Amino acid sequence: MARMPSAERRRQLVEAAVRVMARDGVARTTTRAVCAEAEVSLSVFHYCFDSKQELLEAAIGSITGNYVARVMSAVEPRATLRETVRDALGTYWEDVTDHPAEHMLTYELTQYALRKEGFERLARAQYEQYVASAAVLVEQVCAVRGITPGAPVDLIARMLAATIDGLTLQYLVLGDDRAAEALLDATADQMVALIQG
Repeated sequence: MARMPSAERRRQLVEAAVRVMARDGVARTTTRAVCAEAEVSLSVFHYCFDSKQELLEAAIGSITGNYVARVMSAVEPRATLRETVRDALGTYWEDVTDHPAEHMLTYELTQYALRKEGFERLARAQYEQYVASAAVLVEQVCAVRGITPGAPVDLIARMLAATIDGLTLQYLVLGDDRAAEALLDATADQMVALIQG
């Protein structure tokens, strides 16, 4: 086994954990299964992570960070604020439709964390990360358009996070592309109204 920096090993283990959890479910995912998927020894896991809880937190951060980075890199000024917002929502939505198992996993991680004693903090951290990511996105959209939001960024971010969370879950359950597109359009309208004040 080649020596690898611990940050790279952590990334490797997190990616393996996401694959295993998406395939087998959170409750059935063991550190041994993650190590087998990553093709590393259990001692490597314990060198990189103090606990399964720490690994789950890193997995949540990785999943959220990946789709937030995609959306952020795609935010460019369009002809109108609405087009800019709708394009950002569309980029997020591509991630949902391209990686439904990862998005389903985020809901499973939430439920697991809420039900498993000692893990409740993970669910809170997960949703705080969603709001913080939405706030950064709102600020970036406003900066790209050169406007000052007409409502508090925290309020807009919480509304965006809650709306996207519900829309994503509804899509994962119902799989209705047309309804999802209509709801994304309505969400864009709602966000523009909040941003413009």
